Amino acid sequence: MKFSSQEEYGLRLLLRIAKSSSSAGMTIPELSEAEGLSSANTAKLLRLLRMGGYIDSLRGMRGGYKLSRTPGQILVADVLNDLGGRLFDNTFCTDHSGNESSCTHDIDCSVRVLWGMIQRVVDGVLKQTTLDDLMHSETRVHQKLSPLVTDSIDAFTAVKEMKMII
Repeated sequence: MKFSSQEEYGLRLLLRIAKSSSSAGMTIPELSEAEGLSSANTAKLLRLLRMGGYIDSLRGMRGGYKLSRTPGQILVADVLNDLGGRLFDNTFCTDHSGNESSCTHDIDCSVRVLWGMIQRVVDGVLKQTTLDDLMHSETRVHQKLSPLVTDSIDAFTAVKEMKMII
């Protein structure tokens, strides 16, 4: 399972803008150089972030890109969905049906359950993580996210145990 470079670089650009101390924002060349990306790729990703409502662009000689709201108001789940979508959604089975019009396992699919559960755990973490959470050291972010992962897994274990009782 992989996240695309679009999600990785887009999130990194957004984080770079959030951490910037410049009141004028950051320009495409500044962001491109800071993240080691081409100007064209940087511009494309900034366009997606602007369309998603995460950043504003200021024109002119002192223009640049700034956050449109505070880092604490930006959910990582929303950003990743706008940049590339979810790992698993309702269209997954029709998009990956092979040569047939529908998947041969459409009625009873254990793989669909696996992907769905993984997506729920990922959502459980991402929906509780803001851009502000990512603006800290790796150690501090790990301390914040570890309980979220544990809570998500514990919740699914409890559901599984309840189904075994019933």
